[in-house]
Amino acid sequence: MDELKIPEAWRVLRIQSELVDGIEALARLGGAVTVFGGARFATGSHFYDEAMRLGGILGKEGIPVITGGGPGIMEGANRGCYATSATSVGLNISLPTEQAPNPYQDLSLQFRYFFVRKFMFVKHAVGFVIFPGGYGTIDELFEALTLVQTSKVRPFPIILLGTEYWQGLVDWIKTTMLSHGCIAERELHLFSLVDDAESAAKIILQHARMLQAQEIAE
Repeated sequence: MDELKIPEAWRVLRIQSELVDGIEALARLGGAVTVFGGARFATGSHFYDEAMRLGGILGKEGIPVITGGGPGIMEGANRGCYATSATSVGLNISLPTEQAPNPYQDLSLQFRYFFVRKFMFVKHAVGFVIFPGGYGTIDELFEALTLVQTSKVRPFPIILLGTEYWQGLVDWIKTTMLSHGCIAERELHLFSLVDDAESAAKIILQHARMLQAQEIAE
């Protein structure tokens, strides 16, 4: 049935169903790294290869990888993790220009609603790695920054991979946003900027080990 034509009460039930199904499916996942990035990067491109390398590094450390389940950066990260014993997760979304889920998913979920899917991206995250991408990638970046800034989630690393791509945005944040008083100086440290998978993984692994130490101490 067309989403715009269903009664509001039925839409609420659909949303509830997606939440319950997603929570149950990921219940045993544990801490994971969510990787975002553009769907238009071809297999074998620089950032695709870096995403695949990142997925492999994290997977070998036993850390699951979550992506949006599509092609490009998402496929690269899933593919790298899929070759390890860690769980490669794809949170796919139904769109008018629907694309098939990439084949490198141990666990593949399908969502109708963006905001339910976003909740799942964050729920198990011990880190976000943001590769170059379009509007959706930018949306996820600022969503994560807002959640950490407002203490709605436990702080986790938010890593931008690709200095050349992200530097203009970072400069604007550091100058225009900061100079207008829209953010505080300390909030410039909510994200990191790196150029390769190894650097991103190092930050993530340090954070994951710190969380493990805290859990043991508790």
